[in-house]
Amino acid sequence: MRQAVMVDIAQSYQRYTRRKVLIIALLTLLSVLLGVYAINAGSAELTPGQVLLTLLGQVEGRSQVIIWHIRLPRVLAALTAGAGLAVAGCVMQNILRNPLASPFTLGVSQGAAFGAAVAILTLGAGSTSRTGADAVLINNPYLVTSFAFQGALAATLVILLLSRYKGVSPEAMVLAGVALGSLFSAGTIILQYFASDVQVAAMVFWTFGDIGRASWRDLGIMAAVTGAGLLYFMANRWNYNALDSGAETAKGLGVSVARIRLTGMFVASLITAALVAFLGIIGFIGLVGPHLMRRVIGDDHRFLIPAAGVMGGLLLLAADTLARTVMKPVVLPVGAITSFMGAPLFLYLLSRGDNRR
Repeated sequence: MRQAVMVDIAQSYQRYTRRKVLIIALLTLLSVLLGVYAINAGSAELTPGQVLLTLLGQVEGRSQVIIWHIRLPRVLAALTAGAGLAVAGCVMQNILRNPLASPFTLGVSQGAAFGAAVAILTLGAGSTSRTGADAVLINNPYLVTSFAFQGALAATLVILLLSRYKGVSPEAMVLAGVALGSLFSAGTIILQYFASDVQVAAMVFWTFGDIGRASWRDLGIMAAVTGAGLLYFMANRWNYNALDSGAETAKGLGVSVARIRLTGMFVASLITAALVAFLGIIGFIGLVGPHLMRRVIGDDHRFLIPAAGVMGGLLLLAADTLARTVMKPVVLPVGAITSFMGAPLFLYLLSRGDNRR
C-alpha cells in the first residue's frame, strides 16, 4: 500500500514537472517563430526563402546586408535584453518580497542610464551623430558598462537599505524607486544642459530605448553578462524557493539570506547596467514577464526563472517587431511600446496591493 502511494506521488510529480517544461518549450518555439517573422518583416520585404538562403550563406548582396547586419542582430538583441530584464525583475521580486519590483520601477534602469550618460558625455566613451539611426555610438563599451553599473548599484544599495533596515512596505519601496528614478533623471538632464545641441538630441533619443542600435560586438557583451547572470540565478534556485517562505524559514533551512539578497541584487544590477548601456531604458519588461509566467507556472524558481526569461525575450521581440512595422518605414521607440504593455499591469498590481513582508 505504501509503495503504491509512493508511486502515485512520483507520477504526480512527473506530470507536475512535465507540464512546466512543456510550457517553457512552447514559449521557446514561439520565440523562434516570431524571430523568423521579425527577420522577414520591415520596410524592405524579404521572402522566407531569401531569409533561409541568406542565413545558409548562399545569397549575397542586399539581402545579406539587411539580415546579417540589421535584422538578425536586432532580433537576437531583443531576445537577450528581454530575457535579462525579466530574469532580473523575477529575482528582485523574490529578494525584496515585493511584486512591484523590477529594474525600471525601482530606479535601477535610470541609475544605469545616468552612469552611462556620464561616461558618454564627459569621458569620451561614446560619440554622437546627427542621424537618428546611430544617435549614440559607443566607442568604449567597457567604460560605459562600468559607469552604468555604478549608477545601477547606487540605486540598488538604497533599495536594499530601505528594505533591510527600515522595513518599508512594498508600496513605499516603489515610491522610493520613483524618487530615485527622478533623481537620476535630473542628473541626466543637468548633463544634457551643458552639452551641445547635437549631444542633447542624441541623448534624448538614446533614453527612449532602441534595440536597433546593437551591433554584434554589443550583442556579445550583453549575451555574456546575461548568460552568466542566468547561470548564477539558476544555481541558487532552491535558495529563492526557500526565501518565498520567509527569511526565518530560509535561515532554518541553512540559507545565508543576507548573502543571497546582496549578491542577487548585485547580479541583477549588473545585467540591467549592461543592457541599458547599449540599448537605453526599456521599461516594464522586468515586471510583466515574471508576473505572466507566475500565473501559469507558479512560484517554483526552478521553472519560473527560465520561463520568465523566455517570456521577457518574447515580449520585447514582439514589441520591437510592432514598433518596426506598425508605421513602417517609421520605427517607433520600443520603450514606448513596452510602457503601453506594462503600465496597465503596474497600476493593477498597485491598486490590488500586497501584504507580504
